[in-house]
Parts: sequence; structure tokens; C-alpha cells
Amino acid sequence: MDARPNRSATAPGGAPSDQPSPTSAANDETILHLRGITKTFPGVKALDDVDLEVRRGEVHALLGENGAGKSTLMKVLSGIYQANSGEIILEGEPITLNGPLDAKSKGILLIHQELSLVPGLSVAENIFLGSLPTQALRSVKWSKLRSDAQEILDRLNCTFGPNERVGKLSIANQQMVEIARALAFSPKIVIFDEPTSSLTEQEKNVLFENINRLRDQGVAMIYISHRMDEIFELSDRITVLRDGRHRGTVFTDETNEDEVTRLMIGRYLEEYFEEIDTGTLGDEVLRVDGLTVPDLFEDVSFSVRAGEVVGFYGLIGAGRSEVAETLFGLRTPSAGQTYLYGEPVTLSGPTEAVDRGLGFVPEDRKEQGLVLGMSVRENISLPLLDDIQRAGFLNPGEEQRLYREYKDKLEIKTPGPNQRALNLSGGNQQKIVIAKWLARNPRLLILDEPTRGIDVGSKSEIHKLIGELAANGIAVIVISSEMPEIMGVSHRILTMYDGRITGEFDGSTVTEDDLITASIGGAAAEGGSDPSQAGDAGDDGDASGAASTP
Repeated sequence: MDARPNRSATAPGGAPSDQPSPTSAANDETILHLRGITKTFPGVKALDDVDLEVRRGEVHALLGENGAGKSTLMKVLSGIYQANSGEIILEGEPITLNGPLDAKSKGILLIHQELSLVPGLSVAENIFLGSLPTQALRSVKWSKLRSDAQEILDRLNCTFGPNERVGKLSIANQQMVEIARALAFSPKIVIFDEPTSSLTEQEKNVLFENINRLRDQGVAMIYISHRMDEIFELSDRITVLRDGRHRGTVFTDETNEDEVTRLMIGRYLEEYFEEIDTGTLGDEVLRVDGLTVPDLFEDVSFSVRAGEVVGFYGLIGAGRSEVAETLFGLRTPSAGQTYLYGEPVTLSGPTEAVDRGLGFVPEDRKEQGLVLGMSVRENISLPLLDDIQRAGFLNPGEEQRLYREYKDKLEIKTPGPNQRALNLSGGNQQKIVIAKWLARNPRLLILDEPTRGIDVGSKSEIHKLIGELAANGIAVIVISSEMPEIMGVSHRILTMYDGRITGEFDGSTVTEDDLITASIGGAAAEGGSDPSQAGDAGDDGDASGAASTP
């Protein structure tokens, strides 16, 4: 049930201003007011005099491009960072937060985008970590721990139990444990930072039900997401940050996606996707026949040609990422044959895949795509160490040249070449992963969820880059769970369900119904083709400013 205020949906009118209108912290509905928050890091002012007001029983969306300051502001609110100036007012009283536990004791809970669980402990232990129920001699009261955890898991409709080890759960289920951890207490304010990034559609619906339940109970929620459909479905108000400053707060049902995008990037995003060039494609770069990895996928056949973008669409668990990992030599197939440039190959591992001209941008950039403790410069040059060394020593001039070239080409925002990748926003981290593979001049580039957790501006840049790669004759495979994205960037789209290819569609004529039907195991809709013929496609084939604060 939608608990948001019933207002007519009208776009904000009048000439916007970058300065928000004054808002009284004494408003009876207001539970939280962040006032004049400024936070600086060496060489960077992450937050500049930011105000944010949150009311009881509302979902307040916080939007902005990667690097706009959203996560930094929430880390200040949750006690992880200390602001250089400004104040936090909770229920009308100024407070000081001396760390996450202090924030938690005051009813402020943060659900991180990046999982912060202990893999070796059970689900129940993770949920109540730091607040385990005890009995005589302060030993853990295990029966109460398990029963309390089970009650929360039941509320979330989780299919796993309190005794299961977290490290054995899927990423989606681990995300549900993070959410359960927040709901285990009686929070006043819950911060959701990209909570659906690893959830299935069913799990997302359960999460939304619980968010609406918390709203009915008067809990204030701050919701960070780059998915506009979620923002407009869930939120009551939207606050936008840009370049570390507050750019406006609007009622959700009095605005639209174009207005919010303008606040985020300082201009209207007239064309979200680049037009796909449907001209003559080159020779076949990759073909797979009957590729099978037991229990993951079976009898997968398709091809990709030079200058072609082939999209893979399907539900989480359909087998798309596993196919990509097998193509890159991370998994060994039990059956089937892979052909590169017309020749049969059996890849012994990723090193051979790279040597044969393949690049792979994995789904999890932090765990698989980057060495977070290394610098931007070092990450970009990592796949090229053999090429930029002399007599066993790295050529620093060549490493610096690569950094400058791809920093400019991909517009990577970083204070300098020696900045650690760990300290950059998600969008800039993703650009570094792409940059390091582009530096190797691949003939086939596989992109697994290339824009997950990335803001609308960075998404547009990556979509444009995909088009440029294809125009330069590179074969591209794109795996995405976002239907508009896969339809917008692909020449052809293959759907997968339960480890099998269920349909093939022309990217210029495919409909959402086609993809939905095929991705849930239904017959391919009209306009699709026999998956067994997947390789036979022919050659044709600044208005900056802000709204006033309501």
C-alpha cells in the first residue's frame, strides 16, 4: 500500500535556484536535520555546506551522480565519518556521533551497499552482532538468539534459516541478512544504500513491502539508488546532490525523471542511449557450440561478429555470468566447443584468454575487477606489465602515459594518478576497470553488468563508449539486468532462463514483452528466432540550479 501523501503530479515550476528554501527544524514531522555539513579529504571537498531534512514516516530519496557526496553524507550521519563543520539535529536536539555503534544506539542504522557481514558466522550471529542476547556469566543465550533471528527472517520471507553460515549464502541472500540486521532493532532512521543491487525481483518486492511497513510505523528512511523506477515507486521526497552541494528537494509526485536528471547532472539528458550503428558487421570473432557446465548452463550456442554488440538478458541465476566466466577461461566446460577467429580453442585460463585478445569487466568490480589498495595508475597498467617493462623494471613514463590517455578518454575523476582506487566513487572505479582492458586493445570485450550502481550521467558515458567500441570493430558482449539498457545498446539480444538460451531478438525491433516472456521460460515472442541459429544474423542486422525545498 502506498503511504505517500496524495498530491497531483506536477513538475516544479518557476526558475529554479541552487539555494534551497529555509526549512524549520522545529517542524513536528521533522525527525532529522543535517545543517551545514562540510567534509573534506586531502585534495577533495566531498561535502560543501549541505542541508538535509527528513520527516517521520517518509522515504526520502537521496540522488546524485557517483562522487556527488551521497555516501559521504550518509557516513557522517551513521558516525563513520566526522564532519569538519555543521551539526546533526535528531528529534530537535543537536547530537554528536562517536562512531557507528553510537549512531546505532541513537536509532540510526545504515544498510551498506557493500556487504559488511562476517562470512564465518551464522545468519543469527550476524544479525545481532554486537548485541548478542546473554545469560548467566555473560554466555550467549543461543535459543533466544535463534528464535529472535527466525522471527525477523520470517518477516522478510527469507528462505534460509538462522543457523546457516553467511559465507555459503548467495549474494542476494547476504543482502537480505544486511536488511534483517537493521530491522532487528527499533530504528528511528534507516539508511538504505543501493539495497536492491543484488536482489531478485521477488526479493525486491519483499523489501519494498517491509519499507512500506516501516513507513506506516513512523520510521524515517533515506533511500539511495540509481534506479529511477524504484525512486518514483517508493519515495515521498527527493533530495539531489551535485558536486558535494545540495541542489534541490522536491516532492516525488510533483516532479518527473527529466527534472530530477537535470538537477543531478546540470542539464537535460535528451538522449540516454547512443543510436546503434546497424551497418555492415565484420567477420566472426567468437562462436560457441553446445557449451555446457553442469548445474550452471547447458547447450549454449551463439556467435559475435566484429563491430557487433550482443546483449544477454535474463533473471538473476539464469546462467549469464557463468557463460561469460567460461568464455574467459575461469570455468572449464564439460561439453561444447569455442571458436575464436574461426579456429577451435580450449582456454587453459584467463591468462590465455587475455593473450588471445579477450577482455572481461566482471560483475563485482571491487572483488574481481580492481586491486582497491593500488593506485589508479597501477590498476590501469596491471594487465600490461609485460609490455611496459624494460629489463624487468616497469617503465614509469609509459605507465603515466596510459594513465593520462584513459583518464581523459573515459573522464575518470580522480585527484591524481596515485589516488587509491578504494577512495573513488563506484562510477569512476568502473571506468578504471574498463580502461585497463581498453589499454590492451581487445578484439572481444565482455561487460557483465557494466553500469550496476552507477549514476545516470556515468551510465550514458558507458553506453556511448560501448557504441564507440563497436564502431571501431571490437566485438562486445553486454550482460545486463536492466531492460532499457540491454535494448538500448544491443544489435542482438539473447535471453536466458534456467541455464539455457530461450530466444534471440533483433535489438532494433525487440519489445519488453518479448524479453519478459523469453526470460521467464516462455516461448520466444514473434520477432524472435530459433536460439540454435543464434550465430546466423546477417550483415544488416546546462540548465543548472535547483528546485525549492518543500
